[in-house]
Amino acid sequence: MASAAEQLASNLNFSAFAKAEDLKKRIWFTLGALLVYRLGTYIPLPGINPGAFAQAFQGQSGGILGLFNMFAGGAVERMAIFALGIMPYISASIIIQLMTSVVPTLEQLKKEGEQGRKIINQYTRYGTVLLGTVQAYGIAVGLESGNGIVTDPGWFFRIATVITLVGGTMFLMWLGEQITARGIGNGISLIIFAGIVAAMPSAVAGTLELGRTGALSTGLIIAVIVVAIAVIALIVFVERAQRQLLIQYPKRQVGSRMFQGDTSHLPLKLNTSGVIPPIFASSLLLLPATVAGFAATGNMPAWATTLLASVGHGQPAYMLLYGGLIAFFAFFYTAIVFNPKDTADNLKRHGGFIPGIRPGDRTAEYIDYVLTRVTVVGAIYLVFVCLLPEFLIAQTGVPFYLGGTSLLIVVSVTLDTVAQVQGHLIAQQYEGLIKKSKLRGGKRGR
Repeated sequence: MASAAEQLASNLNFSAFAKAEDLKKRIWFTLGALLVYRLGTYIPLPGINPGAFAQAFQGQSGGILGLFNMFAGGAVERMAIFALGIMPYISASIIIQLMTSVVPTLEQLKKEGEQGRKIINQYTRYGTVLLGTVQAYGIAVGLESGNGIVTDPGWFFRIATVITLVGGTMFLMWLGEQITARGIGNGISLIIFAGIVAAMPSAVAGTLELGRTGALSTGLIIAVIVVAIAVIALIVFVERAQRQLLIQYPKRQVGSRMFQGDTSHLPLKLNTSGVIPPIFASSLLLLPATVAGFAATGNMPAWATTLLASVGHGQPAYMLLYGGLIAFFAFFYTAIVFNPKDTADNLKRHGGFIPGIRPGDRTAEYIDYVLTRVTVVGAIYLVFVCLLPEFLIAQTGVPFYLGGTSLLIVVSVTLDTVAQVQGHLIAQQYEGLIKKSKLRGGKRGR
């Protein structure tokens, strides 16, 4: 007789999907919410000259503004009401996560379960408003300093800009929470995903047009496509890879009954830090170039101009710094989000232990030992995935590519969303699985 897993896999077909009414409603809600987000990226900020801003943006598209524009789905390039995007919320979330490791009060809230999580989420929202206000005011002042970008500079424009941009960010944060609760997948991740994917058709069309005109050879385009597919396969493999530590639980007696010992696994992901290291590294490297671009070039000393040129895209110094920062943040963020001491204490509290390792501090040391070596592999993987596009753009001059951060986000969000869809299908087909496997009691109560 086929195993339960094989029967379950046979049930995951289009007929099962057609019967999953709740799943279809969730998918339609998610698509509708993402459509609202995409429409908002085309509504311009009041009081600016779109043509003058587009001309000014072209000179800064290679800096940090280009990175933010990617996450905002092109809203920065059009200076839309969603120009801040969801980045203030992500920044606030990261700051709160860092603070939970150094502030005892927040650390205690983190251990209080659902109630503590709600309070931390509320602090994150407050932080989002604060960061969004500061960033929006900086954008307003920066727009006023441009030549002919703002039609009527002054405090009224600044206040209106702050209210509009912060309101757009808070709306996106609410929209992401609604997608998570009533749709399918993680709402915040899907919003970033939609912004990145929305630029792909025009980028592919532009690359093919260059191939048609002879600016790029056909062999080079095919090679880039093959490399992109190989990198995607590598990302899928590594993002799903785990180092599993065997956990054993001793025999226990409940009343007059003796229960046998159980075994399970403690999974350690190869890439625990996710896409945070590339985002941090890109932001730190692109920030000086962006500030220098807004500053008057004539006022810069010769050494500053030379230094900025040496850390430009494709330069050896840029690649060394980029790879080093990615590796550093991979270890730093992993140390923040995963605490071996807490994990060892939880295992000891529930009676679990790693075979051959004494519970308590020795278990924490062993988990930290394994995690450090796993993180080395994860850091090497992140550096490779993020530097490969930079190397290709520097050596071949191909104008279209998906950066390492973009690829990581797109593939990771796709994998997580597909896993949630399969979870809903499993729940839908659970009753049919019981009937087909002919389990005892399957027809009781009828």
